[in-house]
Amino acid sequence: MEYNFLELKNGIRIIHKPVKSEVAHCGFIVKTGSRDEKTIENGITHFIEHAIFKGTSKRKSHHILNRIDNVGGEINAFTTKEQTSIYASFTKQHLERALELLTDILFNSTYPENELKKEKDVIIDEINSYQDSPYEQIYDDFEELIFKDHPLGMNILGTTESVKKINRKQILEFIKNDYLTNEIIFSVVGDFPFKKIEKLCKKHLNEIPEKTTNKKRAPFTNYKTIQKEIKKDIYQTHYITGNIAYGAHHKHKNGFILLNNILGGPAMNSRLNMGIREKYGFTYNIESSYTAFSDTGLFYIYLGTDQKHIEKSIKLVHKELKVLREKKMTSAQLKKAKQQIIGQITLSEENNCNIMLGMGKSLLLYNKIDSLQETHAKIMMITQEEILGIANEVFDTKQLSSLTFSPN
Repeated sequence: MEYNFLELKNGIRIIHKPVKSEVAHCGFIVKTGSRDEKTIENGITHFIEHAIFKGTSKRKSHHILNRIDNVGGEINAFTTKEQTSIYASFTKQHLERALELLTDILFNSTYPENELKKEKDVIIDEINSYQDSPYEQIYDDFEELIFKDHPLGMNILGTTESVKKINRKQILEFIKNDYLTNEIIFSVVGDFPFKKIEKLCKKHLNEIPEKTTNKKRAPFTNYKTIQKEIKKDIYQTHYITGNIAYGAHHKHKNGFILLNNILGGPAMNSRLNMGIREKYGFTYNIESSYTAFSDTGLFYIYLGTDQKHIEKSIKLVHKELKVLREKKMTSAQLKKAKQQIIGQITLSEENNCNIMLGMGKSLLLYNKIDSLQETHAKIMMITQEEILGIANEVFDTKQLSSLTFSPN
């Protein structure tokens, strides 16, 4: 059996994948992200992700950090628009140490006022550092344009003003309403008998009070195209164009993952890289990306170039999109593209920490986890006609928005 599964009486679900390794990974993946915030709370999910390390009812912050560091392990956390993840990597004999610590910080953090004040300064510095980097800022600004007046458009970090206003009472209220036991996964990848995991989880998690509800997220429905240019004190021009795309449950999601990989995925032989960077040398960095949220998605192409090359670069981007809209891929091209993405997915299975986080996310989204073989089979079912139909829908020029950061 590839995965072991258990649901505790309070609704917390446990997922385990056994692997032969001296190193193990475990973590909590919580179905709470920045899209669950009200406008006045913007940044609170990310703030909590920082603040949980600042003390619990039985530990000071330095005790938390030393608990895993002292045995050579690592502890970390991150926030996305739809999830919060808190996790640890360690040598396998320290599973209980990691589980007990992660449970303590997730469920028993006290959020001391003096620590919150310090952490606000850290997060405001983080916000400022993003604003100093046009390459990073343009993505956030583009999402804000696309998802205008919707929680998906709010910056995960919040704003300087919103972060300054966050207080302990707000944090405790947000956790009470949004950290629900039926929306929490404890995920483990490691060389353990499942009976051991079951015993430890019951020991440390069974007494967490049950807190369940069906959380309703506001769907995004009012996309309107927009073209915007902003002048900045920068040397290079940064350009991003894109459209809304399929949500995580859409029948064309896998087809579009494959199409995006062909267009501008991480491989050096993507169409954008070969047709613009390699052929003309116009841009150092060009890529496309697709994020599937639970109910909608976002597709974009990013490039950075000298101002003198921007018009030619944009024309070449549209030329690549036009080819995909008008010319059906040959069966040989599609076969090659499938082999490539299957290879990439298989290679990613070497990273057990990513597998652990992916299992938790998959269980939250789909209530199941596909095996490698099932994933490969889904890719093999994608047809030339499906790829052509997706290209015509998502790459429709009338539906594309754009944002440009230009030098003054």
